[in-house]
Amino acid sequence: MKVLRDDLMVQQQVANSWEHMIGVICLNQSHRKPVKRVLPALLKRYPTPERLLRGRHKTLEKILEPCGLGKVKAKRIRRMTEDYLTWDGNDASKLYGIGKYGSDSYEIFYKNNYTTNPTDKELKRYLFEILK
Repeated sequence: MKVLRDDLMVQQQVANSWEHMIGVICLNQSHRKPVKRVLPALLKRYPTPERLLRGRHKTLEKILEPCGLGKVKAKRIRRMTEDYLTWDGNDASKLYGIGKYGSDSYEIFYKNNYTTNPTDKELKRYLFEILK
């Protein structure tokens, strides 16, 4: 199983934008350490959006428990995944459960838009490092 490095942001360690959005939802109201432990197991069990949607909701909740708010996050991840399957890849805030942080990080990591104005301190630090 892939282990996420502590010295990198979750967004720098996922394989695609769907995994990125799952990471964003997992990080909401959670510390990064439990997310970095849970995310590899979640993505191993559900490697594609279709597999996640076919999976049992209770299993997803159980996997997410260590991050806190497992039931809420499971619901958001499932709804976001449903949206993702028909999403045009433009505005991430159109996906269920993705707010400013998720939208800003998508702009930075997937659209290479470094002019976005994030409010999150880690995204600000990341931009500062790459733009200096």
